Amino acid sequence: MYNLLISAGAAIAVFLVVILAAGTSYWWAALVGALIVFMASFLIISRIITKKLEEIMEPAMKDIQAQRFEKGIRDLKAALRYGKWQIYVESQINSAIGMVYFVRREFATAFPYLEKGFFKNWVTMGMLGVTYMKKNKHDKMKETFDKALMASPKESLLYALYGYCLNEIGDNVKACEVLAKGVAKLPGDENLKQNLELLREGKKMKMKAYGEMWLQFHLESMATIQKQQMAAMGGKRRIIRK
Repeated sequence: MYNLLISAGAAIAVFLVVILAAGTSYWWAALVGALIVFMASFLIISRIITKKLEEIMEPAMKDIQAQRFEKGIRDLKAALRYGKWQIYVESQINSAIGMVYFVRREFATAFPYLEKGFFKNWVTMGMLGVTYMKKNKHDKMKETFDKALMASPKESLLYALYGYCLNEIGDNVKACEVLAKGVAKLPGDENLKQNLELLREGKKMKMKAYGEMWLQFHLESMATIQKQQMAAMGGKRRIIRK
């Protein structure tokens, strides 16, 4: 990361200058000065990069929310030029781009961005896990979900999604283990408890309670999604009178 390298370079330069000017007996002063310069340089550069990213990311996300996807994605990709300046910036931007493509069902386009995404973004890690499942790369799927759970151990839907995918590939035993782990972490979560019981009975999990968050993973058929949407509206269609 450029920020780290520049800050370290500045710190080393200060250390050497103090040593050359005052002698090796003042190494402690040189070290203190180097640490101060390192921290100051790192913080200043971080703020500058953060500000530049905000100027790009905020309008980009507004465009995406307004369904101006092409413009929003174009701006997000432009932000990648700051990826080498600060740790995790590039992976977070890749996660954002991958999520947009995945939600739009452009799975092939989303995949390389999700692969390079941020491991602490459990939603995009879940999308990557689903993608691996559909590619029949079951070991990669499990590796991805396990990594996501390590970073986000308190997300109910993440446990449920992992269990659902495991059950889909025929690994009911592992699916039960994952949901049991989720119940242990979130003892008051009724959704996880209910789905664990369903799996133990050999039945299909019920994910409806997770709402739109669940639907964005595209594991339900369009007919099921439409049925749920109609149920959410009370099963009534609006009639426009002229």
